[in-house]
Amino acid sequence: MSGTDLSAWLGKQQTVVDRMDPGHAARIAVTLGDSIPEVGMRIPPLWHWAFFLETVPIAQTGLDGHPARGSFLPPADNRNRMWAGGRVSFNGSLEVGIEAQKTSTVTAIQEKKGRTGSLLFVTVKHDIEQRGKLVVSEEQDIVYREPSPPKLQGTEPAPASQWSELVDPSPVLLFRYSAVTFNSHRIHYDHPYVTQTEGYPGLVIHGPLIATMMCRAFAHAHPNAALKHLSYRGLRPLIAPKGFSVAGAVTAPGEAKLWAEQDATLAHQAELRFEA
Repeated sequence: MSGTDLSAWLGKQQTVVDRMDPGHAARIAVTLGDSIPEVGMRIPPLWHWAFFLETVPIAQTGLDGHPARGSFLPPADNRNRMWAGGRVSFNGSLEVGIEAQKTSTVTAIQEKKGRTGSLLFVTVKHDIEQRGKLVVSEEQDIVYREPSPPKLQGTEPAPASQWSELVDPSPVLLFRYSAVTFNSHRIHYDHPYVTQTEGYPGLVIHGPLIATMMCRAFAHAHPNAALKHLSYRGLRPLIAPKGFSVAGAVTAPGEAKLWAEQDATLAHQAELRFEA
């Protein structure tokens, strides 16, 4: 991949329209263990990751189950794909049953050297509009790494929390979240593949699911708060079926730190701005 010119993918854009189907909102709700929102009700933060789905035929998927590379996202040889993190701005709440539009743009492609080899970072910007207004704007960081043993052990201790919830990442939860997000990445449901091909000791818990659970725990602790901006990143993968905690603490008025921890060390962390 080194030396390959990927500049043709910079600025690539695609638009997807979704009517924010109430039936699909119900499937997301029962997957996450939340109440089912009715038509016109707000969609909780980060549920938008389960809408605007890519309907790619099986024949157009790669060995890892993802859509074959080289169309919207740049080719990345035989590297393993990971969701590294991102930034989300909430300008309001999406509503169930009201058509919305998401425009995605490849804004950055960068090759870096890491401890485990060469890494290709791709940043994609998503703008979601509903009723003619920009509701959600985000940047997602995707990293493609050369096949190598994944880092699984945490080194940074988890801080003292003001709230915490335990998550049981059962195979059924992982399967259902893959289903509602139409995510066919095999590391989340195919045990032989994830262990024999990508070298993990078990099924990998979705990064978006972890971020969603972190925000949900904050919302449970602060039911009247309105999320304004979230910056999140993964430090290491979490492997099912061992449980993990999503926790956090308010650090200043309108500011909080969120994290996911396992064995008292950090796995994912985020910074949140909110209005009380």
